[in-house]
Amino acid sequence: MDKQDKLETYFNTDSPWRSGILRLRQLLSTTELTEDWKWNFPTYTLNKKNVVAIASHKTHFGIWFFQGVFLKDTHKLLRNAQEGKTKAMRSFYFTSLEDLDEEIALEYVLEAIQNCKDGKQVKITRKKIEVVIPALLESAFTEDSELKHSFYKLSPSKQREYAEHIDHAKQEATKLRRLEKSIPMILEGKGLNDKYKNC
Repeated sequence: MDKQDKLETYFNTDSPWRSGILRLRQLLSTTELTEDWKWNFPTYTLNKKNVVAIASHKTHFGIWFFQGVFLKDTHKLLRNAQEGKTKAMRSFYFTSLEDLDEEIALEYVLEAIQNCKDGKQVKITRKKIEVVIPALLESAFTEDSELKHSFYKLSPSKQREYAEHIDHAKQEATKLRRLEKSIPMILEGKGLNDKYKNC
């Protein structure tokens, strides 16, 4: 099923909120946003940047604003899905079709579009987790410089997988066995779990 088919199925599936999401779709079609399909929802973009999405749930329907934190929220409609966790995204939703004031909804959408044009965006910084090399692996590096070189060519996540796999064994004999099995894969530039990721 291609993107357009998914969109049409979403909007034409029978649900208590079908009229509401169709009204929102019509409203968004009057803007310069491009309709797309992402994360199983109709998503609207500007120059390939996510601006808003339409969502229909069991108890409500509404609009998600990807950078909603920058909206003025004059009418006090915006909600944060997870207070203290969700940084940028905000939504407002409706539990009846009568709740939907199209003029106010458009006001928020147009402000979100302008914010996108102005480059307003929350930058998500991911904490870098340090890779702790177990003593057994460190010892193997001193004996085999090629192994050390191959290990550090791997991505930090793959390095961490090997380090934890070896170090988390309870017995020394198991640690040694795990190290021996890991060495050929490290030298080939493979991650510990690559065979599962390609399934």
